[in-house]
This record gives sequence, C-alpha cells and structure tokens, in this order.
Amino acid sequence: MERSTSTAFLLRGTRAAARVFSKWFPRPHVLLPPAAGIDISDASIKWIVLEEGGSGKEVRAWGRESLPAGIVQNGVVKDVGALAQILAAVKAKAGIECAHAALPEESAYVFSMHVPEGSSREQILSMIEFELEDRVPIAPAVAVYDFDKIMRHDGGAGEEIGVTVFPRELSESYATVFSAAKIELLSLEVEARSIARAVASSAADEPITLVVDFGEMRTGLSVLKRGIPIFTSTVAVGGGTIDHALAGKLSLPADEVHRFKNEEGLLAKDPKHSAGLEAITGTASALADEVARHFHYWDTRRNQEGDRVTPLEQVFLLGGSGNLKGLGDYIAARVQVEVVRPSVWRNVCSFDDYIPPIDRRTSLQFATAVGLALRSV
Repeated sequence: MERSTSTAFLLRGTRAAARVFSKWFPRPHVLLPPAAGIDISDASIKWIVLEEGGSGKEVRAWGRESLPAGIVQNGVVKDVGALAQILAAVKAKAGIECAHAALPEESAYVFSMHVPEGSSREQILSMIEFELEDRVPIAPAVAVYDFDKIMRHDGGAGEEIGVTVFPRELSESYATVFSAAKIELLSLEVEARSIARAVASSAADEPITLVVDFGEMRTGLSVLKRGIPIFTSTVAVGGGTIDHALAGKLSLPADEVHRFKNEEGLLAKDPKHSAGLEAITGTASALADEVARHFHYWDTRRNQEGDRVTPLEQVFLLGGSGNLKGLGDYIAARVQVEVVRPSVWRNVCSFDDYIPPIDRRTSLQFATAVGLALRSV
C-alpha cells in the first residue's frame, strides 16, 4: 500500500503517529484484509467494507449503529470508553480488523494555496506550516495537517493544493478510540474528502461543486475542485428537527415520519398535514439560506484580472435528510443551478455489472463510509 499524500492524517509529529500511523513501510496490500470505511457522527456509526468481486468492487459488509446522546458531541469524543465499546461490537459483528475513518468537519480548517511546481512533500509541508499562522487559529505545534494536489497551473503559477488542518488533540482522541477497540486504524481524513472520493473525480472537466451533506444533527457544506475540498463549513441545521416536529405535530411513528418526509415532504398537499408542512418549510428555508449564502460567496469570487475563481456549476445534496421530497428543487430555485442527489457508487461499480445491497435513499447516508472504504480497493 503506497503511502498517500491525501488528507489521510498520519498524525504528524505525535506519539499516536509513532504507534498507529507512521507506516513508511506498511504491509503489502495483499497481506491486509479489506479495510472498513467507518463514519462516526454524533448520532451514529456507519460502516462499509468493499472487496474485489467477480464484477469489480462489491460490498462485503455494511451497517449502522446508533450512538447514545453525549458520547460524541459536535464531532468531539466525550466518552472514549463507551465509543470504543460500541466500535468493538461493530468489529465483532462485521469482522473488521482495520479501518479508515473520518474526522469531523466542525473542527477542520480547509483552504487552498499555491506551491512551486515540482516541490517535494517535505517542502510543501514546510510551506503549509509557514502559512498556518495567517490561515488558522491553531499553532503548528498543536496541529496536524496534510494536503492533496488539485492541479498544475500554466504560466509558471505552480501547483494548487488543498490543505486540511485539525487540532492534534482531536486526532489523537480518535486514534485512542480505535486502539481501545482493537481496530487497526490506517488513516484519518476530513469527511468532505471522503465524500468527494465517492461522488466526484479528479478529471479536468469535473465541475466545481458545492456539496450539501444534510444530516440528522447538522449540515456539512464543502466546495470541491477536481474532487478535492478547498473549503468546508458546518451549520447547525439538521433533519432531526423535522423528525421531532412531525412526530409531535402529526403524531407520526418513526417509520411514518421518514415516509412522509421522503414521499410528500415540501410537496404535501393534504390540509391535515399543514402543521407538519410548516415545520418542514422552516428547516428547509434555514438550510436554503445557508446554502445560498455559501454558494453566492464562492461563485462570485474573482481574481485580480476580474475572472471568476470558483464558478460553481452544481450542488450535490446528500445525507440521510437529503431525501426530503422537494428539497432539491427548493434549493435550486435559490441558487439557479442544478441540485443533484449523486450516486455514492460512482467510483465503486457500474449498475450494469453489480447492484449494491443498499437502496438509493439509504446510500445517501453512506457517502463518507464509501469514500473511506475506497482507500483500500
């Protein structure tokens, strides 16, 4: 397995790095079992394992485990022992020995910068460290960071890279959890990078995309350029608000709440559902406001020559709450570009050869896990 130069944090400069991530000469890929992609949020753990099958990449195992409130808060591990115990149960259930995991966007600082063409990895890391003081409120001594190469620019402008920075303490807490669960942790990276690996590509004609990951507790926003995040943000708008409102105002059980959201949602017409529609519209409006604000900022940025720097061509809508009926059109009307629910299997398989065992609506929750699992196949 080649050592990656992506935002797969090797916990640079930490003791955890020496114990867990410093794999300059790792075991050959053929000696390692397929690694799980494990996505930990405040509300759940989602995992998926991919393997090479007769028709290419196939799903070997997948699942979701709810987390009791308070174990993880805003992406920060509050109860290492409890989380490790649940991860150990997941390991036993799914037969997981090693994994790639994601760090929460709430604590990430993501930006792009230019470096001279042909710079070595060590030179680039030194340049990033020099930039940290002006870019992020974390001192280099207590930060972990890495980069992805985005593209080479003509005219001697060098190469553009995407940089991701995390607090070292947060990274070490995740490493400690996996170690306690006896799961070999192969890498850590920001959620947006994992999602991008599943739904985007590095092709020159890949549209610059705003990704909206509408989850239960919060929504992650990221801008992808050639499949690399150059910006991430998190807003406190989640689909759980809709669930609670529908359950209370319409007295719907959990399974009916999801059916109502996915099949009627913003398009509900029955007058008896007006209270539920009001609750849905309030959350959808708050989300659309945030999406429009970020979209227009990035879409209208210009360089010194007056050229648009990041013209956004599309919005990807995913996450468990991204299935809300009518939400895509609602957001599209605000930003005036197409809003697409992407296939998380884009870089896994062709449906002509293989149909994954996860339905389309459910798969939108697994983009991060799929992107992580793709690191090992």
